[in-house]
Amino acid sequence: MNIENKVVFVTGAGRGIGKALVKACLQHNARKVYAAARDLEALKDLADARVVPIKLDITKAANIQSAAKTAGDVQVLINNAGIFASHSLLDSPLENIRTDMDVNYFGTINMIRAFAPVIENNGGGAIASLCSIVSLASMVFAAGYCASKAALFSAMQALRTELRKKNIAVYSIFPGPIDTDMAKGIEMAKTTPEQAAENILQGIRAGKEDIFPDPMSEQMSALWYQNPKKLEEQFASL
Repeated sequence: MNIENKVVFVTGAGRGIGKALVKACLQHNARKVYAAARDLEALKDLADARVVPIKLDITKAANIQSAAKTAGDVQVLINNAGIFASHSLLDSPLENIRTDMDVNYFGTINMIRAFAPVIENNGGGAIASLCSIVSLASMVFAAGYCASKAALFSAMQALRTELRKKNIAVYSIFPGPIDTDMAKGIEMAKTTPEQAAENILQGIRAGKEDIFPDPMSEQMSALWYQNPKKLEEQFASL
């Protein structure tokens, strides 16, 4: 799907990949971009007449319903909003593990449930969700986060079949380490948010159902396609 002349809704647009995705959509000549964030101040530098700021917390059902009513012309939904609150499944507070699941899984699913009818009513389009490379195999130091993203990937697989009948394409995105605030404590080579955003849009344009937008995720995807157990072993060694 080409972003040109489309109306796009991006969650988590206040920083990192989300903000880079808004800018990339503009560069790809989107007609309008709804930029959603919990803090509207974080959107002040998105100075383009095509950008519509939306205050949104995806854990709040009323926020989501209000956003869906406001953005009734959306054709493409990009679920970028996410959080990394928990670590070890044995040691992290259960509240933090629930937070990861509430934002990364339930919040994203609620966005899809609210916006799928909008996109269908507009003649169809696309829904893309950032799952993470750790959707495919878990890392012990981020196990709670990994579980929430694995749940999202599973949901996207099911939704792909269900939404195809409504003329809505579904894309799963699996970034590795990207140079954002969320990954600042991870000591690995990182891809810029701008390059990741461009690769995501290129993947959507090419119709790739599974998008690996950086060198590390591309490398790990090759291992996963060959033998999922090998990827699990690779992550266990980190």
